[in-house]
Amino acid sequence: MKDNTWVKQIRFGNQLAFRQFYEAYASNAIRTASAITRNRESAKDAVQETFIRVFRQIDSYDTNLPFDPWFYRILTNECLRLMKKESSLVNISPSDLANNAALAEASFDHLADLYDVIQALDDGHRIPIILKYIKGFSEKEIADILGLNQNTVKSRLFKARKRLKVQLEPFEREANPGE
Repeated sequence: MKDNTWVKQIRFGNQLAFRQFYEAYASNAIRTASAITRNRESAKDAVQETFIRVFRQIDSYDTNLPFDPWFYRILTNECLRLMKKESSLVNISPSDLANNAALAEASFDHLADLYDVIQALDDGHRIPIILKYIKGFSEKEIADILGLNQNTVKSRLFKARKRLKVQLEPFEREANPGE
């Protein structure tokens, strides 16, 4: 079922449509929330709260706009809310990110190194990187999700990529010692 069909059905109180929507979005939402919160349990809590909010606020969704940015804005806000609430955060394992097909092409060692470097970024740079390169959102969609100016998102992505490049140089030298 397409997003707008789910939205219409959910607005009419169709529980089966909400269940199908949940099954279609839950695993990706948990992976995204895990990457944002750095904590699998917090991610599950954020996803649960996100689905509750989506159900309660479905009437406020504008069907003329794409659904995913609306959904991921709610998810990101829930993650940020939980992160503020919790004082200690635990990193998720690199294997959680390995499920993403685009990243799985790299060797596990390089993936783990990349994951560690991404997780070391501050939230202002880490979250846009996750939304752009793991979730595939455009800069405009990220700006909408985070409530930022599009140029701010572009700047943060540029700075984050620059930081990642500098941080990954030692790993590259280690992987290619003869070069």
